[in-house]
Amino acid sequence: MTHGLAAACVVVGALLTAGAPRASADPALPPILKNVGFDQRLNESIPLDVTFRDEEGHEVKLGDYFGTQPVVLTMAYFRCPMLCTQVLNGLVEGLRETELTIGKDFRVLTVSFDPSDSPKMAAAKKKNYIRAYADRQAAADWHFLTGSQPSIDRLAQAIGFRYVYDSASDQYAHAAGIVVLTPAGKISRYFYDVHYPGRDLRLGLVEASQNRIGSAIDQVLLFCFHYDPTAGRYGAAVMNFVRAGGVLTMIVLGLFFALLRRGERQRRRLVAAGPNANSNGEVAGWRGSDA
Repeated sequence: MTHGLAAACVVVGALLTAGAPRASADPALPPILKNVGFDQRLNESIPLDVTFRDEEGHEVKLGDYFGTQPVVLTMAYFRCPMLCTQVLNGLVEGLRETELTIGKDFRVLTVSFDPSDSPKMAAAKKKNYIRAYADRQAAADWHFLTGSQPSIDRLAQAIGFRYVYDSASDQYAHAAGIVVLTPAGKISRYFYDVHYPGRDLRLGLVEASQNRIGSAIDQVLLFCFHYDPTAGRYGAAVMNFVRAGGVLTMIVLGLFFALLRRGERQRRRLVAAGPNANSNGEVAGWRGSDA
């Protein structure tokens, strides 16, 4: 039963990739999964005053991790047999592709939605993923939090994360995805599934930071790609390509006509100077200063 539920959760993650609003409404889903998914809360704020415990057992507020950098938030319980591990593995892979750095450019919070998870379990999970990320400095800015049910509920409701506990298997059915938040704690982007392309994560973090991180190339990419909230990913901005193509066409045509006019002026000078004129319109053997 445990593996069956976990496999079903993976199916939900795949459905979310195709469109979050449709996943929970799909009549083909098992009953337990119909209340599982993400309800998007773009531009809404999370409760920064809610308290959790970090991997060292210290009581912290969510607001302790906000203020200066964007934050990547994952909801994952630490004894999950399959899907949470895939989400976190996909996150590590995607973050390593961004060429941005945890601590320098952004922070990461992994919050358990199982109130029975302990700081000791959080510390063990953190150790594994800091090792996978391959940067020990990231330990200072990637935190694994545990908390009480009321705290979990407040955060889950704020980001629209819906999950269901299955008492028969003692596991949770939940969706696959991550949330990018602004330094002020507002929801900026959702990314679904268990794979997060580095380009998408980078663009999401650049936008969430209000362009305080990233490069000039990122600004060009943000012009060429737009965020699709239904799919939870970036896609080609067709109209922007059309506009850019139109501008480029006008520039090329302008240069073409400028060159034509220049060539025509030069041809007229040559004709006016007669058959003995050189390419500059001067008559061979004649200098005005010697006349």
